[in-house]
Amino acid sequence: MASAKVYTLEQVNQHNKEGDLWLVVNNDVYDLSSFADMHPGGAGVLLAADIAGQDASTAFFSLHRSEVLAKYTRLKIGRLDTTAPAPYPILAAGELSPVPHAEPDWLNPKFRSPYYGESHRALQRSMRKFFDDEVKAEARAGELSGDRPTADLVQKMGQPEWDLHAMRMGPGKHLAGKTLPGGVKGEDFDYFHELVVIQELVRVGAPGWQAGCQAGMVIGLPPVLNFGDESMKKRVLPDIFAGKKFISLAISEPQAGSDVQGITTTAKLSEDGKHWIVSGMKKWITNGYFSDYFMTAVRTGPKSLTMMLIERDDSVETRKIRTSYSSAAGTAYVFFESTKVPVENVLGGEGNGLKVILSNFNHERWVICCRIARYSRLMFEETWKWAHLRKSQGKRLIDQPVVRNKLAKMIYKCDMGQTWLENITYQMTHMSYADQSALLAGPMALLKTFLSRSAGEISDDCVQIWGGRGITQGGMGALIEQFQRTYKFDSILGGSEEVLADLGVRQAMKRMPQAVL
Repeated sequence: MASAKVYTLEQVNQHNKEGDLWLVVNNDVYDLSSFADMHPGGAGVLLAADIAGQDASTAFFSLHRSEVLAKYTRLKIGRLDTTAPAPYPILAAGELSPVPHAEPDWLNPKFRSPYYGESHRALQRSMRKFFDDEVKAEARAGELSGDRPTADLVQKMGQPEWDLHAMRMGPGKHLAGKTLPGGVKGEDFDYFHELVVIQELVRVGAPGWQAGCQAGMVIGLPPVLNFGDESMKKRVLPDIFAGKKFISLAISEPQAGSDVQGITTTAKLSEDGKHWIVSGMKKWITNGYFSDYFMTAVRTGPKSLTMMLIERDDSVETRKIRTSYSSAAGTAYVFFESTKVPVENVLGGEGNGLKVILSNFNHERWVICCRIARYSRLMFEETWKWAHLRKSQGKRLIDQPVVRNKLAKMIYKCDMGQTWLENITYQMTHMSYADQSALLAGPMALLKTFLSRSAGEISDDCVQIWGGRGITQGGMGALIEQFQRTYKFDSILGGSEEVLADLGVRQAMKRMPQAVL
């Protein structure tokens, strides 16, 4: 094969002019003779004396992401004649990052953790390889284009070999009898396994696309699992877990926001008592644009709030909403125009809607915490690498004390958040769902507040270090730009920072004894 041919640097040096242009990147030799005029930065950059016919590795990686090389393999004509390793190691799919602090400490081979066993590590290896090989490229492309996850990929995630959609619902009977990736038995799957799945998915770096990949299921399906009868479960769960259908949680409304007491969507019982007739609208519904089911909060009386499963039909209309998230999320208005809902689709009984809604708040907030913690760390890794690559006024950015100070703050915020998260996760593995609600609602609220506030501060520092690239879609700083544009979602979803901070304090007040100084 031509790509196996070996050239000395002296041979490469001879090809240094227009129409005959070679260069070296990471020990690979490229012939750019016919490409120079198509180079997005212009031919002049490639014909510079320190680029044309030279080893241009440092210049290349200071201006391009490593995945750009994969687009131009057709231009590679051989390898440099050297026994030295490539100056810039590029990770193979599934590998851990060697960058300091780029991985949570439990993945550092020199560190130990009391929380993770071999099954968690086996699952992590399997998930890392799957997301690198099968998901990352589509996810990042979809994040920019606004295209929702492809049916083929969503359904691949739902195949028995992966069972990703089922694992994202956390531990439970729905996993019984399954053998999950890494050889994990469904009965052994715990919240640390779920944390692994969430954080490995987040690491692909596409928040809007990730939301489009069954995020509605994570918050909309628990009522079916916890309150649905067997008939409903058999009818609904298989297609959702297989990735063939989507479900959304439909609570928020234009005039009420997430204030459930202000919900105006109504449901009236039909004359024959067999159906509820639902009329009203919902807003900001994740996956709503393409969902097949809507777990919907409706008012069945002046003081009666009820949750019911509504299946899409011709009386349900959805319209896409443009937010700072990628349109891949499918965020939408949902309109119900006298929609007929079988009475059997009520969850938890008429008038018990608030109980159903509150039953999943802790888990929803915990999932958001897992997401923020890992995404913040990914932003640190991107910025840490950039600070070592980028030079300004003759120095690398990392050689500037002010930059190192910003990076130091990122490190301790990431590690503090992950450590707190793992502590709460450990408590979850040793508590019933009822005890979690009673004892962890406050700490979970405070953790989410801390993580979302930290994410904002990390985003700000990242942009300052990246400069213009940190506010430019695509290119070197693509992940930084989308982070600063979207991190506020997690400070609002599942409860705003101010509301959750207050909740955390009020929960502690309930346990306050008559203490004296």
